[in-house]
Amino acid sequence: MHVKPAFFEAQEIRRIYDETTEIWWFSVIDIIQVLTQQPDFQLARNYWKVLKNRLHKEGSEVVTNCNRLKLPAEDGKMRLTDAATAETLLRLVQSVPSPKAEPIKLWLAKVGYERMQEMADPGLSLDRARETWQKHGRSDKWIHQRMTGQETRNKLTDYWSEHDIKKGEEFAILTNIIHQEWAGVSVKGHKEMKGLQSQNLRDHMSEAELIFTALAELSTRQIAETDDATGMDDNKEAAKMGGTIAKEARKALEAKTGNSVVSGDNFLPPGTAVKKIGKKK
Repeated sequence: MHVKPAFFEAQEIRRIYDETTEIWWFSVIDIIQVLTQQPDFQLARNYWKVLKNRLHKEGSEVVTNCNRLKLPAEDGKMRLTDAATAETLLRLVQSVPSPKAEPIKLWLAKVGYERMQEMADPGLSLDRARETWQKHGRSDKWIHQRMTGQETRNKLTDYWSEHDIKKGEEFAILTNIIHQEWAGVSVKGHKEMKGLQSQNLRDHMSEAELIFTALAELSTRQIAETDDATGMDDNKEAAKMGGTIAKEARKALEAKTGNSVVSGDNFLPPGTAVKKIGKKK
């Protein structure tokens, strides 16, 4: 998951993107602040607490459809807070008398509409991603490699979906096997090396890291297709073999250049990274 705030009339709405389900989750309290026009966060939090209890007693699905997710707090730390999808929030808005009800509903609908546009025309999603990376100072070469790697990733996950692998935990397990094998470090460990928390690891990879990740995932898919790998056991084996192919290529390059492919470098603004953990070759 990665965090990217949105704004409604200059009011920051914290949100987090679940890459597994491809769904945005929004801070409920931030939406409540907009609806109640309450600048005091604590008062908005108390309002939501009372409303949540009432909705729960009424048997409303709004409460049960909320998740506790980690979002950045005012002190900069990641703290658990109630979050909901745009669909759930549209129902929640109906429970709060507010002159901001219709504008926030239109705003939430727009968020959903942009997602539907991207589903109908994936090129829009790619264009938005390219614009975002350009604004963050990524080179055209890096952007090309990032997008090529994503296409390779999508082909692999499509294969998994069609061969008895469930989105979510099983995707994550296989992804970690591939990453651990080629990089010599887990996805979590690699993020820690780069000082990342909620950010997307691939958005902070070097060009070389992106290339070796793509090689590992391409190899995994082609091995799985050759063996008609089905289910977790077969695909775990394919993931390990695919990762091994990329690992051997990585070691050959490192032996030639004397430089480690797996890097602690990131694209975070100065002062925002947690303490990095070094990696030995």
